[in-house]
Amino acid sequence: MTTTPAERIGGWLLGPLAWLLVTLLSTSLALLLYATALMTPQSVTALGAQPLKQTILWFVSFAFAIAIWYYTFWLVIAFFKRRRSVPKHYIIWLLVCILLSVKAFAFAPVTDELALRQLLFPLLAAALMVPYFKRSSRVKRTFVNP
Repeated sequence: MTTTPAERIGGWLLGPLAWLLVTLLSTSLALLLYATALMTPQSVTALGAQPLKQTILWFVSFAFAIAIWYYTFWLVIAFFKRRRSVPKHYIIWLLVCILLSVKAFAFAPVTDELALRQLLFPLLAAALMVPYFKRSSRVKRTFVNP
């Protein structure tokens, strides 16, 4: 019985991997900013001076940043290990990114132009990557490890 080895990550799969790595970098920087904000005495007093609702929202946002960082980090590791569950989790990850962009569009105090720009990239990535991950034989041959 002959077994064919799994294909290496290459070709069009470098695009989704690059998107994952850039998102991991940006969420790492966001966590660094949160940690820096928590370490300065001025921010602690500013958080204490805000209404309780805003302080809770700040910590909820921090928790979501930690969660998306962890999920992205896990997905990057699974991507390099070529795990079988990567296509499904990549699609879920894209949907989470879209939901977070919609949240920023609806609830963040930013201009509509900036919010639409933030929403455009996850929507474009999902529109291109979901059909590729669902139908590509290359993806099926690459992600074969349990």
